[in-house]
Amino acid sequence: MHIHILGICGTFMGGLAALAREAGHRVTGCDAGVYPPMSDQLRALGIDLIEGFGADQMALKPDVWVVGNVVSRARLPDGTPKFPLMEAILNAGQRYTSGPQWLSEHVLQGRHVLAVAGTHGKTTTTSMLTWVLEACGRQPGFLVGGVPMNFGVSARLGQGPAFVIEADEYDTAFFDKRSKFVHYRPRTAVLNNLEFDHADIFDDLTAIERQFHHLVRTVPGEGRVVVNGLEDSLERVLHQGCWSEVRTFGAAVSDFTAQGEPHDFEVLHQGRPAGRVQWGLSGVHNQLNALAAIAAAEHLGVAPADAAAALASFQNVRRRMEVRGTVPRPGGDITVYDDFAHHPTAIRTTLDGLARRLGRPRGRILAVFEPRSNTMKLGTMKSQLPWSLEMADLAFCHSGGLDWDAAEALGPMGERAQVCADVPSLVQAVVSAARPGDHIVCMSNGGFGGIHARLLQALAA
Repeated sequence: MHIHILGICGTFMGGLAALAREAGHRVTGCDAGVYPPMSDQLRALGIDLIEGFGADQMALKPDVWVVGNVVSRARLPDGTPKFPLMEAILNAGQRYTSGPQWLSEHVLQGRHVLAVAGTHGKTTTTSMLTWVLEACGRQPGFLVGGVPMNFGVSARLGQGPAFVIEADEYDTAFFDKRSKFVHYRPRTAVLNNLEFDHADIFDDLTAIERQFHHLVRTVPGEGRVVVNGLEDSLERVLHQGCWSEVRTFGAAVSDFTAQGEPHDFEVLHQGRPAGRVQWGLSGVHNQLNALAAIAAAEHLGVAPADAAAALASFQNVRRRMEVRGTVPRPGGDITVYDDFAHHPTAIRTTLDGLARRLGRPRGRILAVFEPRSNTMKLGTMKSQLPWSLEMADLAFCHSGGLDWDAAEALGPMGERAQVCADVPSLVQAVVSAARPGDHIVCMSNGGFGGIHARLLQALAA
């Protein structure tokens, strides 16, 4: 089968492309604004990429067009379609489907699907669970919205029955407004956390809770729902009805709890010691992610002690507090990190985890971020930014393309915050402020104009 993927460089669609290629299909695709790591992965697989969404791609004549949710019926100011290829497909009456639907029919059917959902931590927890199953001999397939360092790729078919997938609540396609995860039909569903996000498609938290309950409805009676016991929103989801075994984690009375520091803690299963996690990750959020992965793996017969031991060799995910480089300075190196955090809660969690890991005394934390997600661009959560940046000694915001006043939103931070309209001026501001021993954390869900390399180069100069 020849499939042509519209929006192939998104993390999900790029992973789907890798799976389809591994399964023996011919895969081509198109996108705009290509950036690593997905573009590098696709090229390494020998998948042909076409820049843009021109209607001339109709000449490829694939068996099916697989449409990513970046594609819409939008029109440009001059009235021409923003995605002329999609208009041509519709006009010609050709066969098309969404990425999640294609995946469900051609990859997930007949597998034991373990789906990891939640506002935060999906990619990391999915990667943890996949690594636990791999280290314990299960040879799982997986599709992750990032690149787990233990594997070096975001997706593979695997050899065993298990398939682990990051279960996103974002909508499926312009013609299917259900959340992506309702297509996956998991036997094991992880509900990691839930708060308001994606203000561009959801009106309020209740609307997202409804989609999460749609996921719960698809889990069979012999399946398992793993739930963060600290989340009132998830309790409300389960109160709408649950027909599967439930296992909780995190809260004091949960099935799976932790005792100790996030980098070295004992796992308790129903109050009894069941294993120990000793690893290089920091933050309470990663401790909770680990408990979720251990509880999900147990559903496949992996003992918590074995799962905990496997996590000692977990190497995290690219762009999750990934050290991009250090610049030597008398008195202490300056370290530059890359992190995917783009929601106020994720920003706060990331900075808090770093501060805890560094301890006291420590170098300063400089937060460099861009409000790039659709929710942040709308300004829905701008009032939460000072709260999210409390652990930062200094904060630098890229305000390009925003319709709201970032300087006003960050006003409560006073002189600790600076706003710059473009990346070059942002780099200059950070470099001017940097001191020996500083930790510079760049946070974005996009390429951020290559700011990491620019900072390292400018600091070195």
